[in-house]
Amino acid sequence: MDPVTIHKAKTDLSKLIARVEKGEEVVIARGRTPVARLVPIDKPKSKRQFGSMKGKIKVTEAFFEPLPEVELKLWE
Repeated sequence: MDPVTIHKAKTDLSKLIARVEKGEEVVIARGRTPVARLVPIDKPKSKRQFGSMKGKIKVTEAFFEPLPEVELKLWE
């Protein structure tokens, strides 16, 4: 993508934003020197919902058993 001059960016800002919304990256230049980049912002991550993994993971009783002495010493 060729850089867009600052003057063109000011006059066509809404068109440039439409291109960015489609996923394109727009470089703005002062003369021939690139000085800024318009990029789409990340969509907000959805909030985690309590219980969303219910039924997908199984924790057995062995999980709650104490670790063997050999493994405990490795953690020290």
